[in-house]
Amino acid sequence: MKYLLKVFVAVLTFFLISSCSQSSSDQLVVYSGRSQALVKKLVSDFKEQTGIDIQVRYGNDAELLAVLNEEGEQSPADVYWANTTGALAQANEQGMLTTLPDSLTKKPDAYQSASGKWVPVTARFRVLAYNPETINPEDLPSSVLDLPKMDKFEGRIGWTPTYSSFYDFITALRLTEDNETAKKWLLNMQLLDPKAYSSNTPMVQAIMAGEIDLGLTNHYYVIQTKHGGKEGYFEDHEHYGEKGPNPDANIETYHFDNGDIGNLALVTGVSQLKTADNPELAQKFMSFLLSKKAQEYAAQSVNEYPVTEKAKLPDYMLESKEALKLSPNYDYEQLKQLEGTLNLLREAGII
Repeated sequence: MKYLLKVFVAVLTFFLISSCSQSSSDQLVVYSGRSQALVKKLVSDFKEQTGIDIQVRYGNDAELLAVLNEEGEQSPADVYWANTTGALAQANEQGMLTTLPDSLTKKPDAYQSASGKWVPVTARFRVLAYNPETINPEDLPSSVLDLPKMDKFEGRIGWTPTYSSFYDFITALRLTEDNETAKKWLLNMQLLDPKAYSSNTPMVQAIMAGEIDLGLTNHYYVIQTKHGGKEGYFEDHEHYGEKGPNPDANIETYHFDNGDIGNLALVTGVSQLKTADNPELAQKFMSFLLSKKAQEYAAQSVNEYPVTEKAKLPDYMLESKEALKLSPNYDYEQLKQLEGTLNLLREAGII
């Protein structure tokens, strides 16, 4: 009888342990530098499609990197979903990421990681937004580097010199050209007396209001104004206002020549952390983000460019093949070199 009781207890213990282990392994923890309003639908779709219990912690890239550093090897996180490749490169530099299999890294058709430790998910492009009522696009320069030469726009240009995407642009300019070229561009731009804005939405509104004629921004701000966008998508969490989107809004997008740094591609990406309890689940989630359904959601609901060619874009967005030609090729992981950019902006008296 005692023997049977021991066997029963042993079997019960085995099943309890197995059950707890299975429960833990079936949960996926994602740290997301992308806003909740943007990714909530994708997270819900993944959970519904797979039955996997997915928990998401939201914050900006810098906050989440700090949390991951503090948690160290005890972090519950399996996946880091970042808003910038610079943040992914920092995570890799700090030994947080693991090398991904070729089956995953070969899925995207563009913007591949040089390290093989993250995969791109979407892309945004730097553009010049302008008011067509006051600007003829034929009068605009073929390169952003020539923008400071446009004296007739003195006092009529907007920029966001303390904004993250502007930092990425200057970082890429330093890396593709050199520090001296970047500094010269900044100093010459200041001679045009540009109007500084804390974020992109008020600058776009200023263009439409006639306060300025043009401004350096990201492509989706113009699309949001004319066609709508997900609330909470934009980094500054602002919206186009009570009137809603207006396809006839007096604002348009200008692209510099193909390959110009003014068309810089800003890439979002996702990675598997070394603390991942279940790498298979982490990679399953990353693969889902590269699926046709998720990529089309990014394009059609959020107005970001997919990194896979099969995803269908809205009619009002530039075709993917054309968009791919816009940005110069550069090492996306080098955007981690932010400190040099901040020093340069200080030297130029901008921050």
